[in-house]
Amino acid sequence: MAQQRKIRLLIADDHELVRSGLKAMLEGSDIKVAAEVTTGAEAAKYALANQVDVVLLDVRMPDGDGLNAVGRIKLDKPDLPILMFSYSDNPTYVARAVALGASGYLLKVCTRDELIKAIKAAATGESTFTRDGLRRVTGALAVPRLATDGEVALTQREGEVLRQLACGLTNKQIAVALHIGHETVKEHVQHVLGKIGVSDRTQAAVWAVRKGLA
Repeated sequence: MAQQRKIRLLIADDHELVRSGLKAMLEGSDIKVAAEVTTGAEAAKYALANQVDVVLLDVRMPDGDGLNAVGRIKLDKPDLPILMFSYSDNPTYVARAVALGASGYLLKVCTRDELIKAIKAAATGESTFTRDGLRRVTGALAVPRLATDGEVALTQREGEVLRQLACGLTNKQIAVALHIGHETVKEHVQHVLGKIGVSDRTQAAVWAVRKGLA
């Protein structure tokens, strides 16, 4: 009987300790680490130029984070399974992952069995999002169509705030990133939510993804 081919996995994480731990966890399994990269840009470049079966992407990385990399990869390889990997179960991250077409969202505290099960499921085309995880972002994914169909006149600063918000940043982090006051960010966020017709930050993040702004 011919030996079954191993699942070729691309690991993208900027922490060497995490990558080493993942490889150790996968030893003796049906999964082979085809390559490991440290940035979102490198992940997209490798995935588009090489044959891999599943991509495991850290959500937050330098030089283009994992969620941005999903969008780039899916443009050319829409059927390539991508699993997001993060310490945070931030609902904005999860909602963006679903909206971008990722196959699942794993926390870095997962067990070896959970990791292997998710990779194998993704390789066969299954979604590994849990029912509870999807329930948390269902409201965000049901963004009113009225807001998505028409043109929305955001100012340049509002657009910048929206892009930062869609990356999961808090108001304080946005203030630091854009060099503006915390109260000013709060005002911009409220204006953005009102203009695009959504009720919370997670819905705004999904809206931004669907409009190609994040």
